[in-house]
Amino acid sequence: MSLLVEIERYLDRTGIAPTTFGRRVVNDPRFVLDLRRGRSPKPATARRITAILSSRGQR
Repeated sequence: MSLLVEIERYLDRTGIAPTTFGRRVVNDPRFVLDLRRGRSPKPATARRITAILSSRGQR
């Protein structure tokens, strides 16, 4: 599953705004919007987000 799909599912389940998620996780409120527009995160960032989502039981 792609990182963006995992994030979108998390946002749907929690009701957290994309800007809030980006700010909390990578200190970038535009992060999710940029992913939606085709941005590719650095591998380390993707691993960190995957670990966060996994630890919250979202995967």
